[in-house]
Amino acid sequence: MKLSDFYNDVSRRVDTSKTSITVAETKRVLSEAFLVLAKMDAADFADTISKGVAQAKKKKLKKK
Repeated sequence: MKLSDFYNDVSRRVDTSKTSITVAETKRVLSEAFLVLAKMDAADFADTISKGVAQAKKKKLKKK
């Protein structure tokens, strides 16, 4: 998946009837998130990503 595809997929998921967010806003937020991640050392980066993925899996299971 290309980075632009990732941005677009995230934007489609968060732009709902309850939450209005544009692709540009999504890209800005994700860009800032990547800047924060880039400042972390490898261990903190891995821990943060691991926790985020685990949280996403829990949310996915709740939707089923």
